[in-house]
Amino acid sequence: QVQLVESGGGLVQAGGSLRLSCAASGRTFSSAAMCWFRQAPGKERDVVAAINSRDGTYYADSVKGRFTISRDNAKNTVYLQMNSLKPEDTAIYYCASRLIGRGAVALKPAEYAYWGQGTQVTVSS
Repeated sequence: QVQLVESGGGLVQAGGSLRLSCAASGRTFSSAAMCWFRQAPGKERDVVAAINSRDGTYYADSVKGRFTISRDNAKNTVYLQMNSLKPEDTAIYYCASRLIGRGAVALKPAEYAYWGQGTQVTVSS
């Protein structure tokens, strides 16, 4: 079984930066696609960035050019570097993993088997 633990959230001023980390347990971490979702109050949970088992990436239009997803397979960790943050980026950010061996990116929450507890990101204006 895979367990995910997020860290790195906090309060930052508009224009600032944060780096989120997601540490994973379990075998063959590198063979599973990983994703960052976010959920703001009163809104649906939406994908912000994803990375497949061969380091191919996907970004939502709202974050493209500002956010970067990466993975370090030796450390069993995926990162989300967030630059030029805006108040509309305020949300709880969740790390998610597909089943081991499913390396293709998916964009729906139901297609991810393992989830972290979430970390709050708040951007002040």
